[in-house]
Amino acid sequence: MKVGDRVRVKESVMVYHHPQNRKKPFDLKGMEGEIIAIVKEWKGRPVSANLPVHVQFENKFRSHFREGELEVI
Repeated sequence: MKVGDRVRVKESVMVYHHPQNRKKPFDLKGMEGEIIAIVKEWKGRPVSANLPVHVQFENKFRSHFREGELEVI
């Protein structure tokens, strides 16, 4: 996976920050988006992020994932 790849969420991932479902559980399984960043460093220092893949969906919605939760399409 690399920045710019189109991806699909292949596992059930519950979030509470989806714009149309604030403070309610929302399952992202099956949603498609684009990788906008892979977090490997912060302010020039290496980090080991728990959820390193940053994905942009439609409607200005973004979320972080593990690589195993996504598949390239």
